[in-house]
Amino acid sequence: MKKPSTQPRGKVRRKTREELNQEGRERKRDKRHRGNASGSRANGGDNASGSGKGKAQKDPRIGSKTPIPLGVTDTPVTKQHKPKSEKPMLSPQAELEMLETDERLDALLERLEEGETLSADEQKWVDAKLDRIDELMQKLGLSYDDDEEEEEEERKEDMMRLLKGGN
Repeated sequence: MKKPSTQPRGKVRRKTREELNQEGRERKRDKRHRGNASGSRANGGDNASGSGKGKAQKDPRIGSKTPIPLGVTDTPVTKQHKPKSEKPMLSPQAELEMLETDERLDALLERLEEGETLSADEQKWVDAKLDRIDELMQKLGLSYDDDEEEEEEERKEDMMRLLKGGN
């Protein structure tokens, strides 16, 4: 007597031996084509085309090709490099304009005018910037007093005219 199967009662088609053999051959063919081509290790792998022979890959293990003198020779002249300054060299006029439009300096000077006291670092920075402004103005031949002196001279001339006769 046959035992009842646990499969559902619908029609399930079982594969024949011929179909199973065919699937097995296909799986074997897929596995066979994995990996590198035969002889790839001896032939150089990726350089399958003939154009790659002219360009040899550089060996990363090889160091510098610069010659090193082995004997005592004249000492080579070493170039003295200048330390890079924080700011590029500007003309005195451009540097003066930059300092006059400095927002931090303006803010600190306003605080000083209002009567606040600055920290030691801030005061030192303000003093250095003001000294630099004075140096630049002397180089350029400018001074803050020029306008005031001209006004005083004009006032003196006006007063002399009034005293002498009003013309």
